[in-house]
Amino acid sequence: MLCYGLVSAGEAVHFEDIRVGEEYTSPARTVTEADIVIFAGLSGDYNVLHTDAEYMKASLFGERIAHGLLGLSIQQGLLARGMPAWAGESLGGLRWKFKGPIKIGDTIHVRARVAAKKAAAGPGPGVVTIARTVLNQRGEVVQEGETEHAVQRRGG
Repeated sequence: MLCYGLVSAGEAVHFEDIRVGEEYTSPARTVTEADIVIFAGLSGDYNVLHTDAEYMKASLFGERIAHGLLGLSIQQGLLARGMPAWAGESLGGLRWKFKGPIKIGDTIHVRARVAAKKAAAGPGPGVVTIARTVLNQRGEVVQEGETEHAVQRRGG
């Protein structure tokens, strides 16, 4: 997910340079009706939560909401713009919770913190864990979780 294929390893931050406790904040982005419609078509998920405005008026949410995986995808792109490129980085794992709805017109951003690092036993990449929180324009947490990333070590 946090893939920076256009950045050479010489320009990117290596495992040794990343510090536990580092924090990053992404830019914000407004989720639109077009985002939801396009994601429904791309994913094939046409659940009424996302596609039936009349039905959703009487729901708990009062209106259509974004797909949870759409929010997860958007936060990834936002955070990629809010932190440095990591050398040879690849996504290795994900633990995620959907805490509240993302509605049409909500503006979301991501706060992230390096929660842990684990060096490989041999010459391979190290593993970096990032704790992420997705917030809407009211400061409400709508999604949160952790991602694990393999990051190239210097000289590796």
